Amino acid sequence: MNPVTPDFHSAVEFPPYDQYNQILLSHVHPPNWTNPTPAKTYDLVVIGAGTAGLVVAAGAAGLNIGLKIALVEKHLMGGDCLNVGCVPSKCLIRSSRVAAEMRNAKPYGINPPREVCVDFPAVMERMRRLRAGISHHDSASRFQNLGIDVFLGAGQFTSSSTVQVGDQALNFKKAVIATGARAARPTVPGLEEAGFLTNETVFSLTTQPKRLAVIGGGPIGCELAQAFHRLGSAVTLIHKNAHLLDKEDPDAAEIVQNQLQQDGVTFVLGAQLTQVETTPAGKVLHYDLGHGKRGSVTVDEILVGAGRQPNVNHLGLETVGVEYDPRRGVKVNDYLQTTNPKIYAAGDICMDWKFTHAADAAARIVIKNTLFSPFGLGQSKLSDLVMPWVTFTAPEIAHVGMYERDAKQRGIEYSTIEISMASVDRAIADGQTEGFLKVLHKKGSDEILGATIVAENAGDMISEITTAIVTKQGLSKLSGVIHPYPTQAEVIKKQQMPIGELC
Repeated sequence: MNPVTPDFHSAVEFPPYDQYNQILLSHVHPPNWTNPTPAKTYDLVVIGAGTAGLVVAAGAAGLNIGLKIALVEKHLMGGDCLNVGCVPSKCLIRSSRVAAEMRNAKPYGINPPREVCVDFPAVMERMRRLRAGISHHDSASRFQNLGIDVFLGAGQFTSSSTVQVGDQALNFKKAVIATGARAARPTVPGLEEAGFLTNETVFSLTTQPKRLAVIGGGPIGCELAQAFHRLGSAVTLIHKNAHLLDKEDPDAAEIVQNQLQQDGVTFVLGAQLTQVETTPAGKVLHYDLGHGKRGSVTVDEILVGAGRQPNVNHLGLETVGVEYDPRRGVKVNDYLQTTNPKIYAAGDICMDWKFTHAADAAARIVIKNTLFSPFGLGQSKLSDLVMPWVTFTAPEIAHVGMYERDAKQRGIEYSTIEISMASVDRAIADGQTEGFLKVLHKKGSDEILGATIVAENAGDMISEITTAIVTKQGLSKLSGVIHPYPTQAEVIKKQQMPIGELC
């Protein structure tokens, strides 16, 4: 049995300690918080107060059927999304887009300033102010007012029906693991000694790095590389593969890669980091390009965005027979039930979809399956979800359903319809013609299998196609929907399946 990790909620630090972060902490980890006296038995104990944990706890309490719910969080309520993920990153991206629009104003008949002066401390202060302003939604006091017992401290299973938080034992009938994931840390000689940033620390910056290396060409790496470069940092993006966003539709990834290159981001692709040195000139990253080619780059800061690692340590999972993998997380079935039938999991701790909206959807499955599906009848399945996602670069990439490679792997015959944004009047007027809509449909049918949109606001457009897939509406129905003119979403109406496809 692992030793119980002590309750350390009073020691949480979240720099810089300005008025906005003080407001944030007063909501999501109040330093003067006193844990309640535990109930004799809880119907549900939830470990982790990120999106999945919050939705499970609030949803169960909101049923108003007298359930006793406990919510345990060792760090910050709201999890990554509020504190070090979606919210702060989108604030930063918005500021970077303003800077880019100012620099690129000439084609619109507006003379840009000779130099766009970015006040980086003010950019970060705005982010902290906005984050603090919405943090009350995830606050300990709000969930307490919902009738939930909120325990700040590290939770650990100590028996088949007990979670220990400090010196308090929480007895449960059922439990949910929602401890999320953290930034993966590459094992590169000298990296730890040189020091580096992750999404968990980069939003605490108050001084802009003049030279920034971003490790990882996935969504997080590309979003932050573009944002920091547009804000004035000289950014070098280092990626192990030959192309950025290599899990995305190749045509979509190519557009974003070309845009980052036009912005001025430097790429080092197909590179394996071999060593990091700390020198008077800065942090020197050495890399191997293969075929005897090597190189290096010197920077002021290093940002690691190379994947996520599940938070499975110090939970006592072995004690309760919950199987897990250090890289993939807690093992669950399609009903989000772990190998212990009394314990479920949701969110980044157990799912390949590491998105806030995915955690929310999974939490709703857990509520139903833990409380309303006796003997396994009428359970909801994770595999039934139709999951869209967005990479928030400029332009954005939004996707839902299958890629072409998925259809090929499943032996499904398909056809594609592709509409360029250059054929959409509003995109022309906006000067945002780099992009497309690509719809994958079953050959000889108007059944939609999947879709990818590349556009400035692709994330706001994908939900229409997601709705069509969920409600089993085909291309003919979708193309018959009246869209306001002129909007960029009109690209969805423009898709028309050739009559020959149905013959």
